[in-house]
Amino acid sequence: MRFRLISVDMALLQHVFRLMRHVSAARLIACAAVVLPMVAVSGLSHAQTADPVLRNAHSVALFAGLDKITGELHEFYVFIDETVQFGALQLTPRVCYDRPPSEPERTTVFLEVDELTLDRRIRRIFTGWMIAESPGLNAIDHPVYDVWLTGCSDTAPETPSAGQQ
Repeated sequence: MRFRLISVDMALLQHVFRLMRHVSAARLIACAAVVLPMVAVSGLSHAQTADPVLRNAHSVALFAGLDKITGELHEFYVFIDETVQFGALQLTPRVCYDRPPSEPERTTVFLEVDELTLDRRIRRIFTGWMIAESPGLNAIDHPVYDVWLTGCSDTAPETPSAGQQ
């Protein structure tokens, strides 16, 4: 089997390696089982390279959050590498990408989510990619809150962030 060479964003790799120490081996194996079949392409020579992935990096990630107890839906934004609290959850996006209009739609964010427990400890409950077009693919598994990516932007929208309300 031959593999297609992939153009890799070095900043993204640095984030991934830094975050790997927070991820269990079982989760890394599960991610590899999903990613490697997508990378493998038969019939390509080693000399062939893939077209670089066209994507735009943004400085703001846009989210929607649902409080399952009250039924309230909140829309909020978070600047990259900053943390915003939504209920008992603390969200920190590391990168937010979308594609140019000429490409198929794909909006992604690499996100860290921590939960503030009742005994005031912080517990990591999610580290990984969220895809706006597939909100259930990598959902945050929490009994009280649902959070999903709605988009990326270079400027903060007019609505206040959850941490600013």
